[in-house]
Amino acid sequence: MVGSKLIIGSRGSKLALAQATWVKERLEHLRPELQLEIAVIKTSGDLFSEAPLSQIGGKGLFTKEIEEALLGGKIDLAVHSLKDLPTVLPNGLCLAAVGEREDARDGFVSNKWRSLDELPQGAVVGTSSLRRHSQLMRIRSDLEIRNLRGNLDTRLRKLDEGSYDAIILACAGLIRLGLAHRITKKISTSQICPAIGQGALGIETRVGDTPVINAIQLLNHIETELATQAERAFLRRLGGGCQVPIAAFGRVEGRELHLEGVVASIDGKQIYRHSVHSVLNEAETLGIGLAESLLAMGAGEVLERQDARQ
Repeated sequence: MVGSKLIIGSRGSKLALAQATWVKERLEHLRPELQLEIAVIKTSGDLFSEAPLSQIGGKGLFTKEIEEALLGGKIDLAVHSLKDLPTVLPNGLCLAAVGEREDARDGFVSNKWRSLDELPQGAVVGTSSLRRHSQLMRIRSDLEIRNLRGNLDTRLRKLDEGSYDAIILACAGLIRLGLAHRITKKISTSQICPAIGQGALGIETRVGDTPVINAIQLLNHIETELATQAERAFLRRLGGGCQVPIAAFGRVEGRELHLEGVVASIDGKQIYRHSVHSVLNEAETLGIGLAESLLAMGAGEVLERQDARQ
């Protein structure tokens, strides 16, 4: 932080820039004395935009280069989709704030059909996520699931060109880009449990950079922070990444924190699902406890089998 100027690091996709711009505009409103600008940084995930995520690496695929710029002092804070941010951060960095969560559900998007249930046998569905793939297979094992990578515009174009009968996308990204009208139906979290942190923004800074951390804290949404803290503790205990179908969804209800977690085999034939709840100040413990419960149910066998394939 030089004087009152802050540089925000972001990926260059439309969605990433929309999220970084939201942070910039909110900070400008809350702290008008600050001068803010956005620096675009290309990540490994952007360079390899066609290969399946499970094949090109997991943790840090969309964050590594941005975090290097943050550690090197080239930027002062980084805005991430929280679901892309590894649960263990590099030494010297911290998650300074979690922005309010948009709709965490996955969206069914189709130009022909109104829901997953309406899809005909053998319909082609696009997704890049093993988490979605496994849960789709659990619901509709007759579907043909094909890889779908690229930014939102690219994915929607491939659908419109007829390459897929339907695609599954995060509702939050479509809403933030003004494309909510493309969501044919929002899929309940009981059908497809979301990715850890889905719909939330993670704002990362350097440890000890007190002026920046204090400014960023103004954007922290406590209910989203608690819910995603539990989800991230769950994932951290299981040790999974993009290569393993793991999902979790936390929510605050009154004075309680509720958390549901899923571990599944890629083909959807084995799925372990469990829900827990606790008081609000035990988010970390809740996430770890849920992971332990699923491991006791047998989920560790699925994780070990997938690890052996890598």
